[in-house]
Amino acid sequence: MKAILVDDENGSRESLALLLEKYCPEVQVLAKADSMTSALTAIQKYEPELVFLDIEMPNGSGFDLLEKIKDIDFDVVFITAYDHYAIRAIKFSAVDYLLKPVDPEDLKHAVKRVEEKRLSKKSLGDKYKTLLSNVKSETKLKKVAIPDGDGLVFINLTDIIRCDSDGNYTYFVLNNGKKIMSSRTLGEYEEMFEGENFFRVHRSHLVNLDHVKKYIKGEGGYVVLSDNSQVEVSRRKKIEFLEKLGGH
Repeated sequence: MKAILVDDENGSRESLALLLEKYCPEVQVLAKADSMTSALTAIQKYEPELVFLDIEMPNGSGFDLLEKIKDIDFDVVFITAYDHYAIRAIKFSAVDYLLKPVDPEDLKHAVKRVEEKRLSKKSLGDKYKTLLSNVKSETKLKKVAIPDGDGLVFINLTDIIRCDSDGNYTYFVLNNGKKIMSSRTLGEYEEMFEGENFFRVHRSHLVNLDHVKKYIKGEGGYVVLSDNSQVEVSRRKKIEFLEKLGGH
C-alpha cells in the first residue's frame, strides 16, 4: 500500500516511518511532507492509497489540506496529540486516527482496517465530505457514517429517532420509517454521541431527545417518540432522564 506521511515535526515523521517499516511492511512510504504545500505536491506526484496526516500544522490543519483536494481517492489516518472535538468529528465520519505518541499495536490495527475496508472512490469522497462538514460545525455535529456491511451510510443526526441494541449490532430507526443496521454496538454510539442530544434510557435503547413527544409515568415509565413508538425507561435512568428533559 503506497503511503505518504504528513507532519511538521521531523521527529514524528521519522518515528512513524520506522514504526511502519518494523510493524507494517505492507506499507510503502513514498514521501514525507512537512507542510500543507509539500503534502499537496506529494499527493499529486505519488497518488498514494493512504495518507498519515497530522491535524495540527503551523500553516494549515490536516482538514485544510483535505479541503484543497477536489476528489479524495485515498484513505486517511489522522495523527493527533489532542483536540477532543476533532476526534469526535473523525469518529462520526468513520475515519481512523492515532494519538501521539503512536502505539505500534494501534498502528497495526489502523493499517489493517484500511486494508480490509477499502471503499469505492465515491464512498471515500462522501466520508471526507462528511468529516469536513462536521469539523466546520462549531457546536453540534451534523452527520454520522454508519458501517452497514457493504460500506458506509451517511445519516443526518436530526433524522435519527432512536438506536436499538441487538447484541453486537445496532439498529438505527429513522424518521422516514427506515431501519439501518450498524456493525457497531450501542455502547460505542452512546460514547460517540456524548455531547449531542441523545440519551440512553435503557440498556437496549438510545433515543434522540428531539424526537421525544411524551413521557408516561411508571416505575421507570416509558417515552412516546415522534413515530409513535414506545420505549421503556429503566428505573435507574428515570431521574437522570427527567433532569435531561427538564421535567419531573
